Amino acid sequence: MLANGEEVGDGSDPQVDIAVDPLEGTRLCALGMPNALAVIALAERGAMFDPGPCVYMEKMAGADDVADLLDLDRPIGETIGLVAERRACEVGDVMVVVLDRPRHEEGIEEIRKAGGRVRLITDGDVAGALLAVSPRTPATLLWGIGGTPEGVISAAGIKCMGGAMVGRLWPRDGDERKAAEDAGYDVAKILTQDDLVKGEDAFFSATGVTDGDVLQGVRYHGPRGASTESLVMRTRSGTVRRIMSVHDREKLRALTGYSGN
Repeated sequence: MLANGEEVGDGSDPQVDIAVDPLEGTRLCALGMPNALAVIALAERGAMFDPGPCVYMEKMAGADDVADLLDLDRPIGETIGLVAERRACEVGDVMVVVLDRPRHEEGIEEIRKAGGRVRLITDGDVAGALLAVSPRTPATLLWGIGGTPEGVISAAGIKCMGGAMVGRLWPRDGDERKAAEDAGYDVAKILTQDDLVKGEDAFFSATGVTDGDVLQGVRYHGPRGASTESLVMRTRSGTVRRIMSVHDREKLRALTGYSGN
């Protein structure tokens, strides 16, 4: 992980903002569970939201057709009813991706009481956001509280892929709230994907580490070979590429001098 404000590279142009999670879903990878990713987002210098002292934020994401229904103040049960009405489907067809955390128990119960479905994930809400906006998956919304840096990465991906996201800083305690307010942050402000990543020249790339709904994970083919699937996107062109790559691990080890797998 990069620390907020950390500088990398040799200083030559172009200068950009970078948000990276080299292994989003460390526990997912360790346990061989789905949807572990390696992700990175880039944008013009100054375009990415600096979360300051706030590690967490409330988030909601969905596809373009429900963008105007995303609301962090409306009860989540009411929102899924509105989404079902908009899509002319049963409430039971609305699936909400939620991090499995104690802080979400009331919201999960509300979704179920309203008749919606919950897909709990143990980690990896960048993958969860991509699930919510992708037409290739049954997920409808991402909802809950997760990491702020992951929110910025998700916003870059959503700006490229299409869809919408709203967020709000979530200080964990009074000290963190005071630190944020003293630094000039409005912790009550609703942030959209365009606030989290400004402009229309952002790049997003994710490579599957373990198999998931969004990307295929790393697959090994004998002692030398391996294959990966990556998603590479750019906001300016709206191009979304899925890239299948085959790697010769023996040649890579010779080039890098790395002796591991």
